[in-house]
Amino acid sequence: MLRIAVPNKGSLSEPASAMLHEAGYRQRKDSKELVLVDPENQVEFFFLRPRDIAIYVGSGRLDIGITGRDLLLDSGADAEEVLALGFAGSTFRFAGPAGVATGVKDLEGRRIATSYTGLVAQHLADNGVTPGALTKLDGAVETAVQLGVADVIADVVETGTSLRNAGMEVFGEPILVSDAVVIRPTDAGDDPRADQFLRRLQGVLVARRYVMMDYDIRAERVAEAVALTPGLESPTVSPLHSEGWVAVRSMVLRKEAQRIMDDLWAIGARAILVTNIHACRL
Repeated sequence: MLRIAVPNKGSLSEPASAMLHEAGYRQRKDSKELVLVDPENQVEFFFLRPRDIAIYVGSGRLDIGITGRDLLLDSGADAEEVLALGFAGSTFRFAGPAGVATGVKDLEGRRIATSYTGLVAQHLADNGVTPGALTKLDGAVETAVQLGVADVIADVVETGTSLRNAGMEVFGEPILVSDAVVIRPTDAGDDPRADQFLRRLQGVLVARRYVMMDYDIRAERVAEAVALTPGLESPTVSPLHSEGWVAVRSMVLRKEAQRIMDDLWAIGARAILVTNIHACRL
């Protein structure tokens, strides 16, 4: 049975559960449930703190986990990212009082506070910088400078409003752009069960990104139409009962569907229909 770690709470929890449900896996109905067996799919889910998931997976106790890229790298666990899931995105950056620094090289000898000491320590080492101190704090770290614990902080930055309210500004390049990822032990061998799990999630990602577009068009305009809707490999073209007309079916990017419909209409396509894709294998 495949053993999978899933976030128990936080910004990763609900999107991960929704994706697993779309992939055909049973999901818990009670948030207090910490272990869930899905016998039909031969999977056992363990609902854990997102920060702990990489440790369990890296130890080999669990086969697969869903967590944040930032939490994976911060943990130092013997696990690796195998699939990005495209939700719970965040940007990790340095911040401090205005003018305190312009880049990572200015942090030599500085006191830095963060909730992600492993991630920050590696980033500093990669840039040849030795901090004066690296202090781990849980929760909001933007008050660390005001309270004299640190000279600068490293934290997740979205709009930057809370930092500006604390009299600070971001500087330098992002330390990391993170989102939810699927992870496996670094030394994991071939496992058909894990491959099937990944294919299901990849199918969900494609189904969310694409829609199916059907339309009718004169045969002499097919080349123009196919140029607009090339599909992932090639579209399906079928003759219609009305002589000189064909039906075309193709997958198109969801975000571009309305523009493509306009362009198809302009070259004579009619009966243009767009439908959702609930699942797929490519």
